[in-house]
Amino acid sequence: MTPAEAAATLWGGRITCTLRDRENHVYEMALPSGRAALRLHRAGYQSADAIGSELWWCAELARSGLPIPAAIPAQDGRLLVPLQDGRHASAISWMEGEALGEAGLPFARPVADVAQLYHKLGELLRSLHRVTDGLTLPQGFVRPSWDRDGLVGETPFWGRFWDHPAASPDQRRMLVRARDALRERLIGGDTGLIHADVLRENVLVNEHSVSLIDFDDSGFGFRLYDLGTALVQVLALPEFPALRDALMAGYGTTDVAMVDAFTMARTLASVGWTMPRLLPDDPIHQSHLARAVRCAETVLGP
Repeated sequence: MTPAEAAATLWGGRITCTLRDRENHVYEMALPSGRAALRLHRAGYQSADAIGSELWWCAELARSGLPIPAAIPAQDGRLLVPLQDGRHASAISWMEGEALGEAGLPFARPVADVAQLYHKLGELLRSLHRVTDGLTLPQGFVRPSWDRDGLVGETPFWGRFWDHPAASPDQRRMLVRARDALRERLIGGDTGLIHADVLRENVLVNEHSVSLIDFDDSGFGFRLYDLGTALVQVLALPEFPALRDALMAGYGTTDVAMVDAFTMARTLASVGWTMPRLLPDDPIHQSHLARAVRCAETVLGP
């Protein structure tokens, strides 16, 4: 019996397929009550307290009526169960829909339809932030920080992106320039709990509505960073301006300069993300470096 199969029995379920293998291993699980998602959390990435805090927050968002997956208790009532291999397991409710898209691929839907979905996504993010502001966080609530230090401090949460070993001297100079510019700009602004990973794979589309999954990287940070992460995968597409405008309109902001700055911030963070996770010859290193430099040149000028 595999670790996933053994974990599924704790919920009285069985694994039907593998959904994702990134920070966590995620599986579709059949329960007597229906479908669910089983997550085996990567050891050492988030603490048990941090995962428990994420589950609490998502449950509150779902309880408020937002399309967010809520935690499902195991048969013994626990929301988070330690496994023998050092990981933890949790289960969340199934969200219907298909991913908004996939990194590196064009959209299958017409541009007007995609723009409408980005407007809906902006509305959802605004509601998520607004509902969160009305919550009283429980004692012991802990999540990572996507604040100024977490993005462009001396030790960013995802690593010192400007020290990427594959960066050329010119690329490194632009990364440092972008970092320094953000250190000056990221002072003040609306902050609070954010999703922090609003990639196309984490946005599910069900006809004309959207839902949001995978809160594994959620934490405390700038609210507009959620908009930046939602735009980072479409930077090179011709429909980028229309999608940015639709997302901002749905959210209710007109601050293009700061949305662009946070999009740049996400491209930089993603460069740091690659360093400890990918093999040295993985082409994603170069594609993420090139994307960050192009974005920085657009935002700051060559």
